Amino acid sequence: MIDAVATDSSSTPSNEKPRRARRTRMTGAERRQQLLEVGRTLFAAKGFEGTSVEEIAAKAGVSKPVVYEHFGGKEGLYAVVVDREMRRLLDMVTSSLTAGHPRELCEQAAFALLDYIEEYTDGFRILVRDSPIPQSTGTFASLISDIATQVEDILGREFKSRGFDPKLAPLYAQALVGMVALTGQWWLDVRRPKKSEVAAHLVNLAWHGLDGLEAKPHLIGRRKS
Repeated sequence: MIDAVATDSSSTPSNEKPRRARRTRMTGAERRQQLLEVGRTLFAAKGFEGTSVEEIAAKAGVSKPVVYEHFGGKEGLYAVVVDREMRRLLDMVTSSLTAGHPRELCEQAAFALLDYIEEYTDGFRILVRDSPIPQSTGTFASLISDIATQVEDILGREFKSRGFDPKLAPLYAQALVGMVALTGQWWLDVRRPKKSEVAAHLVNLAWHGLDGLEAKPHLIGRRKS
């Protein structure tokens, strides 16, 4: 008597090899975006000098020539990462300055910078480092200067309405934006107090400092020059 052999219709026939799952191939644009994200993460953690093309390629799961094909090397990748982050931060600050009371505009500017630090932490860590290569969008210092120019218009109008010299608005704009940027670097690591409190305290110092501003400030110490 011959035993019946049970067959499984779902099993692979003996004369066929098991099919391998096909890997979806990235488009050129998708690969470029992946390399930018990988590069941003590594540059934020290790800096430009501490990151190698080999490490970028390994993290992305590609060979070194792929990195060179898209960016011409580590320098090209770094330049694109920095330029994108600088434009993003400037756009966030510029778009936040909508109509409102001058004090509210100061709050919006402070929030925009803190929002960027919170949402794009890696990008901010890269920006505050000194870039080893020239950037088409300039340096972090020049970016802060661009942001200060936006605030300068607000202060200029406020100075004029209070009888102060509007020509001094650029100086005060640089001081205010610089204060927020430096505080942001500190807050990046400690994350205390919460963002809304940081913004409130920054504007409190800035606004009430401006509120009690002397039209012609004078020095009280011995040094006069």
